[in-house]
Amino acid sequence: MGKKRIIKQTEEELLKEREKVEKKLEKEVKITPSKIKEGKVYISSTYNNTIITLADPKGNTLAWTSAGRIGFKGAKKATPFAASKVAEGIVQTAKKLGIEKVSILVKGVGSGRDSALRSLAARGLDILSVKDITPIPHNGCRPPKVRRV
Repeated sequence: MGKKRIIKQTEEELLKEREKVEKKLEKEVKITPSKIKEGKVYISSTYNNTIITLADPKGNTLAWTSAGRIGFKGAKKATPFAASKVAEGIVQTAKKLGIEKVSILVKGVGSGRDSALRSLAARGLDILSVKDITPIPHNGCRPPKVRRV
């Protein structure tokens, strides 16, 4: 088979990549940092993915990220570890926007909801409230008729 060779990037190439990523993040930020101090964080945790959205107090989306967007694939997207990484990314964006206080709205039944919430709290955001907005059926659908054979 032969010897495996590892390609090492030079410092210049690493700096160029870093600049590209920073430019991409700057394009995502639409509002100036000094205007908004409070916001809402929506955590949507399903069996397949965890999506976190950062919004202003009115509900207009400022930024969002998900486990798939960060780079997790397949079943790894639904893990608590992936959810905590997603929360770290949204906290960095919130700090760039100047948001300090957030109210959190959690939706879904996935395994990442608790770890995302804990990660948001650990990263230095001031949490005003936590609310569960998971849709729950009060009476549900009408059951099917009894099968007659």
